[in-house]
Order: sequence, then C-alpha cells, then structure tokens
Amino acid sequence: MHMRTKKWARPELAACPYYDDFPEHRRNHWREAFPMDHPLEVELGCGKGISTAQMVHENPDVNYLAIDISSDILGDARRNIEQAAEGQPVQNVHVVKCDIEYIQRYLGPDDSVRKIWISFCNPWPKLRHEKRRLTHPRQLMQYRDFLVPGGEIWFKTDDDDLFRDSLLYFDVCGFSQVFLTYDLHASGFAPNYITEHEKKYTQKGIPIKFCIVRKEDRTVDVDPVHWIRQQAFPQNI
Repeated sequence: MHMRTKKWARPELAACPYYDDFPEHRRNHWREAFPMDHPLEVELGCGKGISTAQMVHENPDVNYLAIDISSDILGDARRNIEQAAEGQPVQNVHVVKCDIEYIQRYLGPDDSVRKIWISFCNPWPKLRHEKRRLTHPRQLMQYRDFLVPGGEIWFKTDDDDLFRDSLLYFDVCGFSQVFLTYDLHASGFAPNYITEHEKKYTQKGIPIKFCIVRKEDRTVDVDPVHWIRQQAFPQNI
C-alpha cells in the first residue's frame, strides 16, 4: 500500500539532531554519535516507531538505531519518540534512513551491536521474492558482521510461513534458539514492546509468533543462500 506523502516529514527530520540520512560515513563509528557509550541495539524496519518510542523511553542505558527506508514513516517515528520523551532531551536514539538490503554499508564490526529487533517485516510470500525478507540468509550473514559474539535477534511476526522459514534461516546461518513461542501474548514473556501491527493482529485473534536467537561464535561452513535454494529446488541438486 502506498503511503501518503507527508510534506512536514522531511523538514522536521532535517531539523532533528538525531536523524541520519543514508549515513555511510558513520559505519564503524556509531558509538561516537551518542553522548553516552551505552550498548547499541538496532531496530530494522521501525515503521512509525510505536514500539521504538517505548524502548527508548524505558531504557535510557541503551543506545538505539531506528532504521527504515521511508522519510514519511520516519517522520512519524520521530514524533512518537518526542511524545514519549515528554519534553526531555532525546539522547539514546538515532533515526536512520537507509535501505536494509545494503545494511553492511552503514554498520560494521566496530559498531558492536548486541541486539537486533525485527518486528512484522514484510513476509514476501512468493518464492521469487523470498530473498527480500529481512530474515533471509542473505541478510542474516550481513547482520553477523556487526553483531557481537552472543549477540541476539528478537524476531516476531503474525505470518506462520515466514516464521517457519526464518527458524530454518537462523539455524543455517549460525544462530541458536534462546526462546521460542507461537503465542507471545499467552506466553507471558516480557519485555514486549507492542507495535502498531501487533495491536491490529491481536485484535483479530491472530497469535504472535516470537523467537530470540543468538549468534554462535563459529564459522558458518556452508553458503546459506545456496543451501536455501537447494531446499527450494531439490530437483536442481
């Protein structure tokens, strides 16, 4: 669905001291962008920042990168973060515009990210679009580059097929399961920062799938992308 252009979004972002527009120059130097050297966590596809604002406000001892590709969406995220701050200076988040497909251009090993949040990303159900998933091996191998050993991915979705496939992706790419539930709200797990999509799906009675996976400190012995293709097209093996 095409989002309506918001004429106010770009001017507000341009004036925002914690907004970065395709910041390739910050690669391996993100810690220097924050006044305090706290652990760094990244939210991929932050959307309107409903959950981002909760995280940033409740965890002042964590620095966050809230990443999305749309200036219009990031404009909403900035406003929601400001609202949650209740007039206090916002110091532990940067709102970042970049294409997650090329995330390695913007984050590197020296950034030492300890956690990645991926919530309700596009499931791309057609096989020819599978590689666009934020949990696809092509992406996961990029994330491994800037995640610290033992770094985690917190992933949730309403989509059964995406969740099932992602569990396989994680395993092949050297991530081990820490926590897994097929009904997040019934599990009692906390903390859970609820997104706009999560509210919608929960109201419809759709259970939220959620897992935490941890980067294993080992070499991935196979080409994960090639391996996944073999599973999809076994006749070509």
